[in-house]
Amino acid sequence: MEIQGQCDARFASVRETFEKNFSENGDIGACFAVTLEGEYVVDLWGGHQDAARQRPWEEDTIINVYSTTKTMTFLVALMLEDRGVLDLEARVADYWPEFAQAGKEDVRVKHLLAHSAGLPGFSRPFDSAELYDWDFACADLASQAPWWEVGAHSGYHAITQGYLIGEVVRRITGKSFGTFFREEVAEKVGADFHIGVNPKHFDRIADLVAAKEMAPILEMDPDSITGRVFSNLDITPENTASAGWRQAEIPAANGHGNARSVVRAQTAMANNGRAFGTELFSAKTVARALQPQIEGTDLVLGLDVKFAMGYAKPTPEIPMSPNENSLWWGGAGGSTICVDTDAHLCMSYVMNQMDNHIVGDPRGVRLHQAVYDCL
Repeated sequence: MEIQGQCDARFASVRETFEKNFSENGDIGACFAVTLEGEYVVDLWGGHQDAARQRPWEEDTIINVYSTTKTMTFLVALMLEDRGVLDLEARVADYWPEFAQAGKEDVRVKHLLAHSAGLPGFSRPFDSAELYDWDFACADLASQAPWWEVGAHSGYHAITQGYLIGEVVRRITGKSFGTFFREEVAEKVGADFHIGVNPKHFDRIADLVAAKEMAPILEMDPDSITGRVFSNLDITPENTASAGWRQAEIPAANGHGNARSVVRAQTAMANNGRAFGTELFSAKTVARALQPQIEGTDLVLGLDVKFAMGYAKPTPEIPMSPNENSLWWGGAGGSTICVDTDAHLCMSYVMNQMDNHIVGDPRGVRLHQAVYDCL
């Protein structure tokens, strides 16, 4: 296996761990990137873009990272609060009046970020065309009653979170979420990350490879909360390889990028709001991001999760970082992102061979731990 890219000598064992993901843990194509104090110290890639191992994974290869995309919605919401145009304590209906239906009059924006708004799924199963129709999806969410007492529990808003936060962003800025993210984050820091992919980039999108075993969470009773969220949601590699999925804006699940671009977008959060010569927000917003919102057994994931402002914080069950002032999340199949505001560290793992973890894949955890061992 030929590993390409750069890795500072002090992180040599990280490179070895990355190689072992291919030789011992089933990776086909993958990348891993780390910034420390705002500078790249690791930027590695290797393997192939396809299961047949015919197309090498290139420096500019991108792929659907599923729920790692969510961290871009958190970033944007926090940026807008920093600019004084969004109050995360305010009612969602203050920005989106139609949302004030069916007992949701007092749902706060912070509840959307912390998965505690009680809207983890749609009112019924959606087909792909409905999922790609932004206005249709948002209208469905606006008309629903919460599935539980708002703010009392978290319940992973697997797909809906992106529409909920994204519609608040659209009401404030007048721009779709993908457009605002591109103009205000990706272009400013140079992140090759897309929410709504222009077809000109299709030829460098790697193939996702389905997990050998289905995630247990996807086999739950369809009448349970978890089942209602996942049982009729088509996030298979076959469906997400379609032009419709790629071009739609689904800010909770269809971001396309690689480890380098995920890190490039999120590095400001690890460095008091500034990265690559650009200030995205002030240091006070980093502190805001770290504020605990809710913790306990998530009603959808069935895991003990500690949510801050969108991002999760480390727990013994998923130890993405040993440092308390760290933030992380991950995508179905394996991608991860971790932001450590104490160490001024940001790292991401992205791959195409999916595993059966919805969040917190062991391959990414091992790489994160290898970085901390070097530090």
